[in-house]
Amino acid sequence: MIIILLGPPGAGKGTQAKELAVKIGLPHISTGDILRRNVSGSTELGRKAKDFMNKGVLVPDELVTQMLAERLGESDIKKGFILDGYPRTITQAKALEEILRKQGLNVDKVIYLDASEPVIVQRIIGRLVCKKCGANFHLKNMPPKRDMICDICGSDLYRRADDNEETIKNRLAVYEKEVSSLVLYYEKQKKLYRLLADGQAKSVLEDMIELIEACNDSHKVR
Repeated sequence: MIIILLGPPGAGKGTQAKELAVKIGLPHISTGDILRRNVSGSTELGRKAKDFMNKGVLVPDELVTQMLAERLGESDIKKGFILDGYPRTITQAKALEEILRKQGLNVDKVIYLDASEPVIVQRIIGRLVCKKCGANFHLKNMPPKRDMICDICGSDLYRRADDNEETIKNRLAVYEKEVSSLVLYYEKQKKLYRLLADGQAKSVLEDMIELIEACNDSHKVR
């Protein structure tokens, strides 16, 4: 089973993808993780990506897609995987389809985590990030055991400078404009399933597992 998680910033894609992967026994694949692995490992693609990052510009789609193609060539994805962070455009979706087609695979389900703006703002404003390992915490929803110290590696946590209400709302508007055509693309393929993600993480995860077990591609959750 191949599952894509979509949703606006703050909807919980990364957190839910990791937990879902453990629950159903599939690898979690994140383009952010792939990028960091290539850069830290100083692979050929990682060195190319780092050149763009050092210039303060986005890593080109083509480069990210090449990294993803390499990752999807590894043996652990034969039974499926959960993907978050990609695709974000129809062009990327078609590139993913081509990668999978060469292996005789197809996307089975695209789950859109639909969270409301007030909930997203609250989540992001309280977000804490580890300077070293990138782990996420939250001032209210998931506080670290020690104040501003990462539970995982013991490094300092910080709040991103752009995690403020005005910037968050702008990012949501950009995401909505960017992803609307992609949502329609998967709706037309009858692969899109919407799930309300305003609740606690555990509850959303349970709903997602129930959806995966109960629905099939001919019945779209609205």
